[in-house]
Parts: sequence; structure tokens; C-alpha cells
Amino acid sequence: MKLLFFDDFKLGVANGDEVVDVSSAVKELLDRTPQHLMITVIEEWETYREPLEQAAQAGVGVPLDSVRIRPPLPRPLNIDCMARNYMEDGTISERPPINGFAKTPNSIIGHGDAMVLPDIAATVFEGEAELAIVIGKTAQNVSAAEAFDYIFGYTNLIDGSARGIPPRQNAFYQMKSRETFCPIGPFIVTADEIEDPMNLPVRLWTNGELMQEFNTNDMAYDIARCVEFVSSIHTLQPGDIIATGTNHRGLHPFMDGDRVELEVGGLGRLAIDIRDDLKRTWNRETRHARAEAGAEGTSPQLTGKYSAAEA
Repeated sequence: MKLLFFDDFKLGVANGDEVVDVSSAVKELLDRTPQHLMITVIEEWETYREPLEQAAQAGVGVPLDSVRIRPPLPRPLNIDCMARNYMEDGTISERPPINGFAKTPNSIIGHGDAMVLPDIAATVFEGEAELAIVIGKTAQNVSAAEAFDYIFGYTNLIDGSARGIPPRQNAFYQMKSRETFCPIGPFIVTADEIEDPMNLPVRLWTNGELMQEFNTNDMAYDIARCVEFVSSIHTLQPGDIIATGTNHRGLHPFMDGDRVELEVGGLGRLAIDIRDDLKRTWNRETRHARAEAGAEGTSPQLTGKYSAAEA
């Protein structure tokens, strides 16, 4: 099932290009915040699954492009992200040490929203295409063998990154945790609909051009190991998110006015806009293309505040 919120956070089920309002199946939850409502549906899935299916079958669908799609998890308690979790198409010979970081709940936005680069001295603005896990029940010190028992479903996630912010000692926190830097959606797709989450194509387009393309089978640490690792650090709650990382070779600058779209397997297409009121520019080149040309690092800023030309 594909669960989503739309318009004024009505609960919906997507079917093809349409969405059905299934609020009637959760009438007793409608006085709760959207996040609390979705968490309750996840926690009590065995209770709500059949009524939601019946409401979706009986209801009248409306086109998805006629509604405003909202984040399916508007304010997760925890957003944990795996760091350097891909083998970069075999260009890394040994797995990096397993590692991760957190993003703030305030960083969440949804389909059709804007990811905003604020007035900060970032050397480049990027977004990482990722498969995200949605936790289904309280998880603490979960073994890899049991990990899939704790997964409710999956969603698309873009990990926004404003890189190179000084001072270097705390740049990572400033780079990752800003408002709007975590687009997710458009749906939560329940785990039963995804046959093999370790073999999903991941594609990201910028202004219609395919820029990132890889497969989840390139992970250094698979989904089960990710759940095991994060749940050993802290307890996970229903509705929490684990982002499983990205292949960095397709990363490229995002700029004002860009339309970015992400599609992981059968999770639907997440589309966001990019806003930068300073209208800074970079060469539109991937890290892979720079490496092939013998250039190091990320694409240099060409124009606007904080560029070398403006220094």
C-alpha cells in the first residue's frame, strides 16, 4: 500500500495516478497531529490495514497532480543517515568503517516543496539520492537477522548538503541539518510491495537530465546491517527514518530554479524545487565527470556571493 498525506494532511492511499481519501478508516485519529496519526497507523498496522484497504477500494480517486502532496512523515522523532555507505560502482576496494549522522525533524519537506540554500558560505549545494527505511516498531539492539521484522516500509529521500561551511570543526552539522534539507515522499510504500529492497534502481534527474543512477545492491552495509547498527546506537521508534546512503559519483551542484526528481524502484517520484535567493552558480558537472577530467573536489562556484570573483 502507498500511504500519503495530501492537501490539509488528509490520509490517502495512492493507486496509480490517483489518490483516495481514506480518512473514514481512521476517524478516531483525526484529532491527532499528522505525525501522530501516521505513527499510530504504523504501530497498529494489523488493526488498520484492512479498513484502509476497504476505504481505498470503496472511495473515489482524484488525480495526484490535482492535490498538494505533503510529507508522509512530517516530523519524525529520529532521522538517521548512513555515511559513505556505497562502494561507488566498485571504485572503492575496501568498505569504509560503518558510520552515520542525524538530521533534524525540521529538515523535512515533501513533494512539490522547495529545498532552500540560505545565505551561508557553502562551497557547493548538493542533494544525495537515497532509499530510506521507515521503522515499524520499537527497535533496540536489533540483530541483522531480525532487522526486516522492524521495517514498515520505504520512501524516497534527498539528503541536502551545503558543503564547505567554515569552521571546518563543526561543518558537518551545519552542512546537513538545516531546514528544508530532507525532502521525503511522496509516499510510504509498505514493505510487502517491495520484493527486494537490496536490488532497486536509484535515479535522480535535475531539470529532466539524469544525473545520479545506481542500484541499492552497491551498498557497503546492507539494509539489515544498517538497522542493526543504528539500533545499537539508540532506540528507534515507529515512524523513524534510516537513510541508507548514496553513490557519490553522480553528485552535482543544485542551483536556484532547478527541478529535482528522485525515483527509487517502485516508490513513486519525489519532485522538489531548489531556491537560492543569492542565485549563485556552479558548473553543472558530476563528481564522476570531474574525476574523469582529472579535477579534484567539487565543482567551484562561478558567480554570486562567496564566489572567488566576489571575494
